[in-house]
Amino acid sequence: MSRAEEQPSSDPITSLPEDVAFDILARVPRRDYPRVSLVSKLFRSLIVSSPEILYARRSSSGCAEHCLYVSVRNLVNGVDRFYTRSIGHYHRLVLIPGLPVLPRRGSVVAVGSMIYVFGGFYVDDWKVTSSAFSIDCRSHTVQPLPNMPLPMCDTVAYYMDGRIYVIGPEDLTSESKKVVVVFNTETQTWMTTTTKPAGMEIRNLRTDEVLMGGKMYMRDRRKSFVYEPKESKWETDEVLASKEWGRACGVDDVLYYHDSGKNELRWYDPKQRCWGVVKGVEALLAETLVFGYIHCVCYGGKLVLLCPKGGRSEDQVRTEVFFAEIFLERRKGGQMWGEVAHSCDLGLTVPGGKFNIMKPLVVVV
Repeated sequence: MSRAEEQPSSDPITSLPEDVAFDILARVPRRDYPRVSLVSKLFRSLIVSSPEILYARRSSSGCAEHCLYVSVRNLVNGVDRFYTRSIGHYHRLVLIPGLPVLPRRGSVVAVGSMIYVFGGFYVDDWKVTSSAFSIDCRSHTVQPLPNMPLPMCDTVAYYMDGRIYVIGPEDLTSESKKVVVVFNTETQTWMTTTTKPAGMEIRNLRTDEVLMGGKMYMRDRRKSFVYEPKESKWETDEVLASKEWGRACGVDDVLYYHDSGKNELRWYDPKQRCWGVVKGVEALLAETLVFGYIHCVCYGGKLVLLCPKGGRSEDQVRTEVFFAEIFLERRKGGQMWGEVAHSCDLGLTVPGGKFNIMKPLVVVV
């Protein structure tokens, strides 16, 4: 045997079966992929060329992670685009190249590793559209979907039991007439539309949709509404409407939002029909007084707060976004307490430096 034959391979990883290599990569945190790709040509090839297989393996092995996506509006040109936390640098939000511009006043909703986009209009023609598309966040590829039954904007969207419910104006000339259209994510088809019952006037809906206990919560300028899809039942919630909640989310069937007037993190329990203030986060919120409006989003069972740094003025140049993760706990007496697990500033560069956060989403990849 020659000396060359006796020499061990300089890259023993290349001898691994591809299936084993996928199993190894599936158990590595996504933020470490840039470094892992430098370890072996095989690892680099699988990460770059086979993301669908890799992320499917992550899901089947229970190693999928929650990932933040943020719809950001450039206030200079009025364009909305998706940004996400950089895999290699977790303290930055980076633009996702190759994705289309998002329609304004449409709906976006996260379902597993997918984001669905419905309706709205684009600033180049201002025409309300019925188009829809999906984004696979494992590969950042876009798939057109069947058109909605009618053009819609100023909508809210919810996902439940394999279906996406899009609620918005039935007639673009009258905002009080609402309709529910349903998209089946398995068959990729639209289902029969359901019109809001007569006698209940719903004005222009805000993008403050929250899903709790199988019910869909939303609001207009004055009232809060609840829709139960299984029975196609509508009702109002006067206790919920007693606060001007917005940019809210649901965590374990409790609604959370930031009261910017009093700088408090409030919660609402729909079962007990009562409001409360989250304790233990006062110091954190004191830091955000000079920031913008705070968005709340459920992040793997924790509550995440997100807002642009630099104040509420849209004329200011901004380069960072405030980010905080909070563990929530209900204690004796019914009080809700929060413990700050992590907070930091995320760098964000938008041409012109003027932006607003429109909608944060969390996908699982």
